[in-house]
Amino acid sequence: MTGQFDPPDLQMLAKQLMAGAGPAETKALLDALMSGQVTSIFERLNARAEPTLRPVPEEVRGFRVRLDLRGAKPPVWRRLELPGDLPLPRLHDVIQAAMGWHDYHLHRFRTGRDHRSPYFVTAFDLEEGEEGLLEDDVRLDQLLVDKGDELWYEYDFGDGWDHRLVVEKVLDAPPEVVRCTAGRMACPPEDCGGLGGYEEIVTWVRSGYDDDLLPQGFEDAEHGRGWLPFEWHPDDFDIAETNPALAVVTAEPIAVTGELAELVDQLERRGVRALRQLLAEPAAHGPAEVSDVEAARLTETYRVFLDLIGDGVSLTAAGYLKPALVEQIAEHTGIGAWWIGKANREDLTFPVADVRGTARALGLVGVRKGRLAPTAAARRCGQEPQALWRHIVQRLPLGTKDAERQSGWIALAVIGGESSPEEWRGRISELLYDLGWRSGRDSFSPPPPNSDTLTVLSLLAGAARARWGEIASHDPAVAATARAVIRA
Repeated sequence: MTGQFDPPDLQMLAKQLMAGAGPAETKALLDALMSGQVTSIFERLNARAEPTLRPVPEEVRGFRVRLDLRGAKPPVWRRLELPGDLPLPRLHDVIQAAMGWHDYHLHRFRTGRDHRSPYFVTAFDLEEGEEGLLEDDVRLDQLLVDKGDELWYEYDFGDGWDHRLVVEKVLDAPPEVVRCTAGRMACPPEDCGGLGGYEEIVTWVRSGYDDDLLPQGFEDAEHGRGWLPFEWHPDDFDIAETNPALAVVTAEPIAVTGELAELVDQLERRGVRALRQLLAEPAAHGPAEVSDVEAARLTETYRVFLDLIGDGVSLTAAGYLKPALVEQIAEHTGIGAWWIGKANREDLTFPVADVRGTARALGLVGVRKGRLAPTAAARRCGQEPQALWRHIVQRLPLGTKDAERQSGWIALAVIGGESSPEEWRGRISELLYDLGWRSGRDSFSPPPPNSDTLTVLSLLAGAARARWGEIASHDPAVAATARAVIRA
């Protein structure tokens, strides 16, 4: 009687347990199988041992390690200098950057060569219901102590890239920065099919792209060369590119306010570190104040708008600004210089509607009994650029719903990192996609980056005077404004 286990299960179980078993263990297994007592053996297989951790040392030391891609011939390897207090999630980032991977897939650290060795779970694993020792709580020097100690790292469970990290030397003191001191061979392309697919690609590239050696899966040489990373060659390795990449992934992000910090954590639990790395870039550590001259330039559009509505204006029966006022706003803000048509109807002149809508969302104007009037806050600071700038900073991001606020926080993070204006929308959409938002058309398309927060930042950047809001150049004062909002 085999209980709840089918014959194929038993056959696989036998193979797994007999691998590496001694004569006595093999006989015990066969006796158990013959007698039908397999339940305890199956449980033995599933009962995974937890990794053993050493105590955190009193003094932090460093390690010179060699990282090898297991099975690659010729060897693909890197020599690294690492601090002992490096947490495993950061070691994951280091391995990705040092090798040249792009962090597209899941990973796992384990303590032995055998895939059945004790391993650490990731935050993603915990979300999926797996139990175990979380890698976030483990330092490198709790696993490596002496020369020759090893740690294993698997990346992409489909292609199965296995890496061996071995200590070559224990350093008396940790290095000031994580660095690569040597290496050989390029990282395999992502999703190339594991070692077998990699070897086919290597042979083909080294042959000068001989059609007779074209790897399976490519329609022709043009298709294959277009699929490969730009100028990829298996024999190339450039340490001058590796160390800047390591500097990016090991930099500490700026401390950010609670809601944004939660988004960083949410993405990290999914194995996505793009937002964390964005907040760790040198630009994110820049100033978070603006000069009086910069404040005047940034707030010009809103100050013009407040000046034109004065103590308040009557709205149309439909609730719009009256045509004459729309024309004045368009003329004095610069919208009229590029807008097609008369720019005298708010419902047909969206840039004017954006100014009014965001002014209201910022708490600068309100509507009561058919009149649009400045709020008490606007009366206090409306014509004082620094005071108005501080008011705007305190009100961002705008919105109450999750989609609005998350889009706003992401816009602030992207712009605070000094991305160029032409990159804003794409980078915001990518990060929103990582957070789980979609376009609504299907389950694959990223969402649009639109938010009132992005509109405000665009107006501060001079969108009213830019044709169709296409901001031409990066403005450090806008980036400083965004950083002022997100800093904890």
